[in-house]
Amino acid sequence: MTERVSLFRQAAGLLRGRVPGQLVIQLTDRCNAACPQCGMRATVRFDRSSLSMDEVRRMIDAAAEKGVQALSFTGGEPMLRFADLAELIRYAGAAGIPCIRTGTNGFFFMHGRRPDAASRISRIVETLADTPLRNFWISIDSVVAGVHESMRGFPGVVEGIEKALPRFHEAGIYPSLNLGINRNISPETLGFPPAAPSDPEARLEEFHHRFRDGFRAFYRFAVEMGFTIVNSCYPMSLDAADEGEGGLSAVYAASAVDPVIRFSRGEKALLFKALLETIPEFRSRIRIFSPRASVYALYRQYGGGADPPPYPCRGGIDFFFVNARDGDTYPCGYRGRENLGKFWDLDPASRRGAPPCTACDWECFRDPSELFGPLLDAASRPRDLIRRVWKDGTWAALWAQDLAYYRACGWFDGRRPPDPETLCRFR
Repeated sequence: MTERVSLFRQAAGLLRGRVPGQLVIQLTDRCNAACPQCGMRATVRFDRSSLSMDEVRRMIDAAAEKGVQALSFTGGEPMLRFADLAELIRYAGAAGIPCIRTGTNGFFFMHGRRPDAASRISRIVETLADTPLRNFWISIDSVVAGVHESMRGFPGVVEGIEKALPRFHEAGIYPSLNLGINRNISPETLGFPPAAPSDPEARLEEFHHRFRDGFRAFYRFAVEMGFTIVNSCYPMSLDAADEGEGGLSAVYAASAVDPVIRFSRGEKALLFKALLETIPEFRSRIRIFSPRASVYALYRQYGGGADPPPYPCRGGIDFFFVNARDGDTYPCGYRGRENLGKFWDLDPASRRGAPPCTACDWECFRDPSELFGPLLDAASRPRDLIRRVWKDGTWAALWAQDLAYYRACGWFDGRRPPDPETLCRFR
């Protein structure tokens, strides 16, 4: 009955031009990793901040009252506040929020051969299993263990993760492998130089092939490690052009200017094309969260042929980000000039007329925006949806396939194992 009521509320929301709300809370910007692709890495000097428990509880209460369906705790490294994190997950579950997520850079998987390793991991697993946490992600940057461990500064962490996964599965937690797309994904992509303005077409074609092989290697790596869910974070590197007057201004410092994460527009188009082509090869073997309709939209956006354009992001309309430094709310982590104040004072209904935005590639908000866009059109602008389908049948087919695949994956519930028989239909 509760599930039916939830579906009814979501359908009613679509008719009002709303999608299920999402709130990302940056619990802390403290981090103990050395990742070159992130401005919050331990080697960057700035005054670190953390939200107070009372403040976060008040945000959770407001989120439940406003009908938020998905709540994510991020960092920095949220597991540095593990006891607080577990308490807040329980609090959010008791408040009625159905989809609660968090993740880690994996630091506690280091030293997996020490005598206390098994008991240390068991304590973490048992604590998380005793909460209503729905999804737990673990970040890995490269299939080459030494490369990943060098980027993060965590020796031996890959072996520790592999040893720990069966313990998570026994406890009913199926972690997601989170890939932050970068130039070090696999041996095929390692060392391939960044684009230059005078690059010939052949060089971009080689880039495309290398990254297609790199994504294949990563998905095989995920399966062999024992993961059952995998997701990709799209590269975020903001430069002066992105952050000019009227442009982006990141408050969520999960971006950098390091070459490992910098891609030209042409490279980004081919990067998304490679991901688009690779996902179907592995959809029957592991649950791949990245929706192909969204990847396709980004490919066309950067390739210069986006007609119709991607669906605008719902950031600042139905999705919001809370920054650890000031505790204030923003449309997303990259629109820092638009401070919306305290979340408990925010009226999401007043944001319905906010201007559309596709300025960043933050998959947390862009992917669900692309998936929900057609449902919003069907509910209130059916002619727009018909025109979009008529203009781009490829996109329409990908979107329909995504919905079927998401359903086959149990909507990516990380507390349930995959169903191999259902996934086989996508071979």
